[in-house]
Amino acid sequence: MTKSDHILIVDDDQEIRQLLSDYLQSAGYRIWTAADGNEMRKWLETVQIDLIVLDLMMPGEDGLALCRDLRSRSETPVIMLTARGSPLDRIVGLEVGADDYMPKPFDPRELVARIKVVLKRARSYPLQAERNEPGTIEFADWRLDTQARQLQKGDGPVITLGSSDYLVLRTLIEHANKALTRDYLLNNVYSKESLPFDRSIDVCISRLRQHLEPDPRHPTLIRTVRNTGYMLTADIKTA
Repeated sequence: MTKSDHILIVDDDQEIRQLLSDYLQSAGYRIWTAADGNEMRKWLETVQIDLIVLDLMMPGEDGLALCRDLRSRSETPVIMLTARGSPLDRIVGLEVGADDYMPKPFDPRELVARIKVVLKRARSYPLQAERNEPGTIEFADWRLDTQARQLQKGDGPVITLGSSDYLVLRTLIEHANKALTRDYLLNNVYSKESLPFDRSIDVCISRLRQHLEPDPRHPTLIRTVRNTGYMLTADIKTA
């Protein structure tokens, strides 16, 4: 690493904060810790954070609320932790914009491995953008800023996309009007093979539909292709 990545740990359990802080520091990261959302926001205002490890179950603002608020204005990668390991909890965490999810208890070595993967994925598109990506892509009255990873329709609100959502949308745009399998999207975005019950791509598609579709329950822009996967139906203009 040319620099130490800055990791913010947000967890109301002091022992867990200390454990993760010690381990991640030994792995070469610079660490900040926060016990709640207020402390998290203070660090984000003063330090350039590369990734947030965020606990789901916290008093007051829980991890879901914090992740939802963060994603509305930032693309900082988030790995969510929770003592509740049900598939539904994982799906909800991903739906509000988390990039990955780990149930407690977990092996800190696995967390380090996931941090490396999420950071690599988050940085893969900016590097490509510097080389050959257009600055702006237009489709179906939407405008995508590839540098800021932001969507906007007309003079409407600006939507900042998380790294996973951005990569899924860019892949769909690159293959507009062509059906892509879930396995292709999963491998292209997450660099991994599909596993049973892995809904990572479906969750990203659901979030994108919430942003892009007038009626997400009856999508017309990102269509489900039966027995295949998903397809973006739009003409693409680049600038």
